[in-house]
Amino acid sequence: MEKSAFEQIARTWREKAISVSLHYGAGKEEAEDIAQDVMLRLWQMHHELEQYQSVEAIVSLMSKHLLRNHQRRKPTEMLNEATVVGLTTSPHEELESKENEQWLQSRLAQLPTTQRTLLYMRQVERRSHEEIAQLLGIEPTSVSTLLARARRTLLQEIKQRNEL
Repeated sequence: MEKSAFEQIARTWREKAISVSLHYGAGKEEAEDIAQDVMLRLWQMHHELEQYQSVEAIVSLMSKHLLRNHQRRKPTEMLNEATVVGLTTSPHEELESKENEQWLQSRLAQLPTTQRTLLYMRQVERRSHEEIAQLLGIEPTSVSTLLARARRTLLQEIKQRNEL
């Protein structure tokens, strides 16, 4: 596709990308960012666009997938301690909650460093197994195995604690 033809139809595709992003829950600014990314990717493949039956379908899919990726990378909102305390109904529950949190923190600290690091990267940073494996220079299957061991260890300790 030539540059002039691309420029003529690009506005329509951009509006489609914004519309799809908004439909799937993006805010206005986020939808604009997604549309910009879609347009960039379309331009990068503009010589190949003529072979597709519906570029609008590609725009819709790109928008949907880019939005999901964008939302996955957003930091999750953490409840601060004041919010958690405000949700409990009694001082006894507040005390119990604090004790549980302290107990869990101490058990996490007792895990081997590798397991603790993997749990942090997976549960707090929301990294994928592949990303963790790449960062640590290990196989993705090793990441799965180590995470399973760490979780199993914590689960056993929780069960023991609850039996007391």
